[in-house]
Amino acid sequence: MKFFNLSVFTVFFTFFSNAQIQSESDYVQILGIVQDAGYPHIGCEKDCCKLVKPGDYFVSCIGLVDKANNKRYLFDATPDMHNQLNLLEKFPNGNLIDGIFLTHAHIGHYTGLMYLGRKGLGGNKIKVYALKRMAAFLRKNGPWNQLIKLKNIDIQTISNKNFIKLSKNILVIPIKVPHRDEYSETVGYKIIGKTKKMLFIPDIDKWNKWDKSITEEIKKVDYAFLDATFYSGKEINNRDISQIPHPFMIESLEMFKGLDSQARNKVIFIHFNHTNPVIDLNSDEAKNILNQGFNIGRINEIYNL
Repeated sequence: MKFFNLSVFTVFFTFFSNAQIQSESDYVQILGIVQDAGYPHIGCEKDCCKLVKPGDYFVSCIGLVDKANNKRYLFDATPDMHNQLNLLEKFPNGNLIDGIFLTHAHIGHYTGLMYLGRKGLGGNKIKVYALKRMAAFLRKNGPWNQLIKLKNIDIQTISNKNFIKLSKNILVIPIKVPHRDEYSETVGYKIIGKTKKMLFIPDIDKWNKWDKSITEEIKKVDYAFLDATFYSGKEINNRDISQIPHPFMIESLEMFKGLDSQARNKVIFIHFNHTNPVIDLNSDEAKNILNQGFNIGRINEIYNL
């Protein structure tokens, strides 16, 4: 059951006061909701960015807290990672981070690894989980291969559909999805806890390009964090949107209309472009999403595992 939903004001109070959000069980926490380039977006002079203050929003990411073993994991390493780690519950004798699961090699999903090097944390063999092409990309290209050489990170090459056992109660399964794979493959993750299952797919081209049925996958889990980059094609009028394919939210709504109310409530939309009007919960578009029984992800929301 989702039980923690903080306003932006509370988020900042939590961040600056170093107060810790806690749950008695293992849990997943939303640490960011916007797409790779952040919000406000670089070079944007439109109304959508004028009233947003730097630091109000972080790039799409979730954290996994293993309470029984005092461990913390990230799913994606964003450019906001140094701030996002401060939102996660801290353990007295725990590590800053125990592992990072990467989805793909687009800027918002792996470049936060830079903070683990000699200019930042100076990490000690922090496990970074990645599929074969993503792992090879990091090993072959600087500055990422310097992190490996200096043993700041320890690449864990994983395979599609093969589970990683983090503890007796937590399994993680990578699932390949179709996306613009210029430098690496793209994966989502299924997280299986003691009592709950979660699906995390922050980036995908179109649902009908996947070899799985997204509606059936939603039914198999308790929560599904899904790509909602654009509300519709109308919001992008200065770029060829065919070159940046994502499921429009209106397309997802049409595809999901056969889901019952229980299944709809499992869906948490994330990874919003700065042009997406649903970022504003008072917008007509956001109200349309919520009135249909779906959820719009917000930073610091917690979901028990």
